[in-house]
Amino acid sequence: MTVQGVIKADYLPHDDEPFMCDRQKEFFRARLNDLKREILDESRETVESLQESAVNIPDLVDRASAEADRALELRTRDRQRKLISKIDAALRRIETGDYGYCEETGEPISLRRLIARPTATLSLEAQERHERREKVHRDD
Repeated sequence: MTVQGVIKADYLPHDDEPFMCDRQKEFFRARLNDLKREILDESRETVESLQESAVNIPDLVDRASAEADRALELRTRDRQRKLISKIDAALRRIETGDYGYCEETGEPISLRRLIARPTATLSLEAQERHERREKVHRDD
């Protein structure tokens, strides 16, 4: 199970054990915390990189290219900032016992889906319905 609070690297949740047992919760908690730590580390690197590259570039084409690169990096960081909010919400759901259950149906979300997308709040079926409704409204 755990060795001094750390999940063994070879453990993967499986359907043969009770859904959201302590071992699964610990696995997803560790996975979410690792993902959050990775995003925060990348954000620090981005800030450092942007500070270092904040020199005045005399060539207009080079400056435009550098600005486009910075804009793309900042959009990526903004998406990751939003992902951190989803990670924090998932960690809170683990604590309250709501993690792993579809917000729409209350049914368990498949372990395969949670492993692929640990911040998922909808089962695959509910997500597909949600996306179909969005597409219908978007096409109007």
